[in-house]
Amino acid sequence: MTQQKVFNKTLMAALIAGGMTVGGSAMAAPQGLYSADELTDAEVFSPQSGDEAIGEVEDILLDEDMKVRAIVVDTSNLLDLGARQYVIDTGKFTVETRNDDDLDDLEYRVNVDMTEEEITQQPEYDNDWWAQTKQATANAWENTKQGAQSAWESTKAATSDALTSAGQAIESAGDKTEQATDEAAN
Repeated sequence: MTQQKVFNKTLMAALIAGGMTVGGSAMAAPQGLYSADELTDAEVFSPQSGDEAIGEVEDILLDEDMKVRAIVVDTSNLLDLGARQYVIDTGKFTVETRNDDDLDDLEYRVNVDMTEEEITQQPEYDNDWWAQTKQATANAWENTKQGAQSAWESTKAATSDALTSAGQAIESAGDKTEQATDEAAN
């Protein structure tokens, strides 16, 4: 590889890393690929907990597009409340990769961007939450489909009306041209 190519790659990596740092968020650099198996049971930390885990990832929740929507955190060590499971939406946690050069040693650390008190205010992962969220998601999907169908019908009707109006205008212009031609001939 030429020195110019090495320099360009190094510069690009520095710019990308710098851009992430300038953003000021607590997000770790993206890794590109994550193992759901390894993420499940990963230790979870809050800003207050330091190096003491407040729990672990119990489950990973996916949406209709198979994108991660949330994780479920089992908070066995949180505020002495006993083991509870809370839903933490994406955007409220980051995943830090450790030992990513060897799949056998790969491990994650999940950093929740909330205080321990805020974590306990998140929805508790139980049958009621599951049923309500499932129904709300289904309703949102149905509303989206209906909205799209309504938009299509409105667009189709407007296009039909425009074509009808254009056709009538062309027909009227044709009639006026024919009438003018007849008058000029007489």
